[in-house]
Formats: sequence, structure tokens, C-alpha cells
Amino acid sequence: MSSPRYPEEFKIEAVKQITERGYPVAEVASRLGVSAHSLYQWLKRLDPKRTKSTESADQQGEIRRLKAELKRVTEERDILKKAAAYFAKESG
Repeated sequence: MSSPRYPEEFKIEAVKQITERGYPVAEVASRLGVSAHSLYQWLKRLDPKRTKSTESADQQGEIRRLKAELKRVTEERDILKKAAAYFAKESG
């Protein structure tokens, strides 16, 4: 026997009861007749605070990558400056 499918609006409202109104997951689960596991899954998928933290982690990873690339490119530039000065001195 499979579990019943719930409409997206139902899931959103259930998540709002937990996140905005502050009700405990167990209470909302028993009141709505769904499992606490389902509510936690809906929270993970629908809670806007959680998606912001994921986006923030993605942005932090991108910032780290860009800083490393900037450091590498800056070092390459400095080496090329020194080489250009060396060859200018040798030819002059």
C-alpha cells in the first residue's frame, strides 16, 4: 500500500506552520495526519531559510575559487613584469 500524495499547497502550508508559526513538527504531523519524516523532507525542500544557506555555501565556494584564480594570475603577472624588466635591461 502506497502513501497518499499531498498537493503542493498542502505541503507549503504545513511547512509554514512549523517555520512561521513555530509549531513543533510532531504536533503538526499528528494534527495533519502525516508522518514527521514527510514533514522533515518537505522542510528540507521548501524552507526558504535552508535554500539561502545552500546558495550561500555555493557562493562561498565560488568566492574561494575566484580568489585562488586571482592569486595565480597576479603571480603570473608579477613574473612577466620581472621578465620584461630583465629583457629591457639586457637589450638597453
